[in-house]
Amino acid sequence: MTTSEIKNVQGIAAIEALLAAEYGIAGKILALPGEHDLNFRIQASDGRAFLLKLHALGAPEELDMQIAVLDHLAREATELPVAKALPSRSGASFTRVEFNGERVARLLTWLPGETWARAANRSSNSVETLGALLGKLDRSLAGFSHPGTRREYAWDIARAEMHLANVDLIEGMEKRRAVRAILEHFVSTVLPRLKACPRQVIHNDANDYNVLVGADGCVSGLLDFGDMVESNRVVEVAVASAYALIGSPDPIGAIARLAGGYHGVNPLGETEAELIFDLVRTRYAVSMCMAARQIRDNPENTYLLVSQEDVWRELRRLEQENRPFAIARLRDACGFAPIPKAARVVRWLESNAHDFSGVIKPRIARPKPAVFDFSANSSGTWAGLDKDVAQARIEAHIHAEGADFGLGLYGEDRAVYKGDAYQATASLRRTIHLGIDLFAPANEPVHAPFAGKVAFYHDDAVPYGFGPTILLEHRTGEGDAFWTLYGHSASRLSIGQPVARGEAFAAMGNRAENGGWVPHLHFQIVTDHLGLEGRMHGVGVKEQWQVWREISPDPSVVLGLSVPASVIVERDKAFLVRERQRRIGRSLSIAYGSAPLKIVAGEGAYLIDDEGTRWLDMVNNVCHVGHCHPRVVKAAQMQIARLNTNSRYLHDSLVEYSRRLAALFPDPLNVCFFVNSGSEANDLAIRLARAYTGNRDVITVDHAYHGHLTSLIDVSPYKFAGKGGEGRPAHVRVAEIPDLYRGRYRYGDTDAGRKYAEDVKRQIDALAAEGRKPALFFSEGILGTGGQLVLPEGYLRGAYAHVRAAGGLCLADEVQVGFGRVGSHMWAHETQGVVPDIVTMGKPIGNGHPMAAVVTTEAIAAAFANGMEYFNTFGGNPVSAEIGLAVLDIIRDERLMHHCAVVGNRLMDGARELASRHTIIGDVRGYGLFNGIELVRDRDTLEPAAAELDFVITEMKERHRILLSSEGPQHNVLKIKPPAPFSADDCDRFLEALDAVLAQVKAA
Repeated sequence: MTTSEIKNVQGIAAIEALLAAEYGIAGKILALPGEHDLNFRIQASDGRAFLLKLHALGAPEELDMQIAVLDHLAREATELPVAKALPSRSGASFTRVEFNGERVARLLTWLPGETWARAANRSSNSVETLGALLGKLDRSLAGFSHPGTRREYAWDIARAEMHLANVDLIEGMEKRRAVRAILEHFVSTVLPRLKACPRQVIHNDANDYNVLVGADGCVSGLLDFGDMVESNRVVEVAVASAYALIGSPDPIGAIARLAGGYHGVNPLGETEAELIFDLVRTRYAVSMCMAARQIRDNPENTYLLVSQEDVWRELRRLEQENRPFAIARLRDACGFAPIPKAARVVRWLESNAHDFSGVIKPRIARPKPAVFDFSANSSGTWAGLDKDVAQARIEAHIHAEGADFGLGLYGEDRAVYKGDAYQATASLRRTIHLGIDLFAPANEPVHAPFAGKVAFYHDDAVPYGFGPTILLEHRTGEGDAFWTLYGHSASRLSIGQPVARGEAFAAMGNRAENGGWVPHLHFQIVTDHLGLEGRMHGVGVKEQWQVWREISPDPSVVLGLSVPASVIVERDKAFLVRERQRRIGRSLSIAYGSAPLKIVAGEGAYLIDDEGTRWLDMVNNVCHVGHCHPRVVKAAQMQIARLNTNSRYLHDSLVEYSRRLAALFPDPLNVCFFVNSGSEANDLAIRLARAYTGNRDVITVDHAYHGHLTSLIDVSPYKFAGKGGEGRPAHVRVAEIPDLYRGRYRYGDTDAGRKYAEDVKRQIDALAAEGRKPALFFSEGILGTGGQLVLPEGYLRGAYAHVRAAGGLCLADEVQVGFGRVGSHMWAHETQGVVPDIVTMGKPIGNGHPMAAVVTTEAIAAAFANGMEYFNTFGGNPVSAEIGLAVLDIIRDERLMHHCAVVGNRLMDGARELASRHTIIGDVRGYGLFNGIELVRDRDTLEPAAAELDFVITEMKERHRILLSSEGPQHNVLKIKPPAPFSADDCDRFLEALDAVLAQVKAA
């Protein structure tokens, strides 16, 4: 009913009276579309918006069902973006009214957003968030039950068999044939499997007018629970997919994104994932049957005819999809192996590879191949090359290499595939090579690597085609069938004929018979021929590579060549995030998670992404002497080409490195232990201290972080006192953080260092009261996770004195701040004028190579040599030693310690100048190129400006291509620790950008 129609019956006045009397609301009334019910948007005079529904009288249990489900969700799933029912003044959930007949009125909250059908900002993210919303909804409905949902409902596609009786009502032979085939397939194949799938109440109608999309392109709401039914859970996904795929250039991709979003919050079973494709087709078939019946009953309704053309168009698109491949994609979207048997086939191949025959030239025990790069990014241009020139170039390279044959790589992204045959969808082409090419002269015999039989033969006699193609069928020990494919190869064998291991059963074709390609064999493994048989594809779609590599795994396992015969297929960021979440523990976060970077290279103080953008890296103190420093790279390459083994063998580099490293410390710090990470170094330090002192307790500084091992989580308040932590262990005491900006003793207090050190003594006294003594005191020379805090003068001197007086040892953790970064000294603890008992190093020590070290005294090392050997397999290996030496050489030769001092002072002077104009900067601190800029909302109250800092970090990245991060207990300290080659120009660029972004903050 339109607004004008309502006015004709004085409906507006009636609705106004209803709203005033029952709800105490006045406002503007706008009619909305509705099939059975009348719907109105109410824009109240106080700014609030509501949805008024006037339900036509029908089955009472169906209306009660809609009321009950919203009440249920309001209790059990308050976060879901669904309407909330509002009671009338009398507390009733609905009111009976007279409005063009008797109706039931309900007032609901208004959900913001545009309907899916009208939203211009829909994207793949819209589809994923729709799936996630439905997954959350169904998870919340799993415990919901109502008599109204247990109806025999024609729109429940789990009952699609009822519509076979209506197929003959559909106009058009082609449509009838397609719909009948789908429904018969449903009865014979889908329904028996569907009956074993979970059942529950579902929404059942996430159509393009019931789904709302927000300004950010994410789904913001779900409307209309009138089609709810108790059905199979997976039907929810199928119904929504039938609408979400409309207009998509890749309909299966749209279904996969929706199913993946659903599965991410409400995991589907394997059978459910495999049925989605057929159920979407079934939904379209049901829709066409329902429309045909409605048109028979209401022939003047021409709208139904128009809308069904849209349904038919989308159904025809689905019918053109390869069903097995679509199911494989949907399995993958839900986290299942696309081809269940593929892993078993690969395991069989790996287990039996020792017995395989060579595919060509089998009499040569270790053939030498000449490797070609046919990729789209190859320095040699192959696409469009004249065939004679291409053949001459290939033959010349094989001859120059003295090779037995040429080799084209599996997984290569190639630009040589021409013609419509390689167009997978409207927007996707097949470009990724699914096999390995073996180049040899025409008529070169082709041998079976293991026994099989001829399964399929097809001559793809078109330009750029496969030419003659043979598939041999094989069986694993578990009975799984798979195939080996031989493209561009002719054979006189017949279908079903057995082929023995090593038998020459085919020969390479010449250009005239193999699609115009240079003579070669395309060798491919096939775990599922997708019903294509001899027409099986030899090239896959890059965007679908995770599925194609299961269909056709790397054939290297069969060939056993002396060189790599495959490449890694590069993927986009969205896919990499998905795979990380599936295959790598989710506790490992991703930097800039809302807009992650795919970094592929580095140089100096810059990281370079997959699009060639250079990012100024101001948080990477690991690559201390600069990303990919050529001297470090060369040292690693030269040594790893000669030898890498454990440190039990004598090696000059290890001894020389230990001498050079120990020389950077005063006596008595002259004994080295080598490990692989800062965490390992700190763990070993605890063992050293306990062996020497006989004590077990450790004192650490509040909010400190010293590593990820269990022993170090125990001494890291940053972890054990944070989210997911288990609290302070009994053997650990926590000293007050010596914060001169917001701690108890602040800037201007010349005795602050001694006062903060007194808290270390208090922890010692607390231990003494329990009859215990400290084994070790942990502290950095500058407190990193504490907020880039410079220690007060005399703090470590006082703390060390207290600890040593109690019989404990003192450790300087230089994992973050060592190797000249502080500018004035090689080690941050030196700024405090102390000599520790143990020093630990990591991160910058190897410029990104995993190595670390502990330096201590001869006496402590001797106490550790108690009969239990200490051995670290990779610690101190020759490659690490050479890299460590190269880093020390670069620090010396490039005067990096002095450089850190000069540029660091420039940076802090510039930041303090900014502070004079931007009051949000509360403190600027640090040494050299280890700095912190603390942001506050008020310089008197020191209220942390954490949200503002998040904005600053995001803007610096997005607008200025500068990478930064936050630190400190309140997450309001801008952390600065770039690679040491960070230049004066880099510094000025940073300061200029920070000035501009802080001006934005001030304006906001």
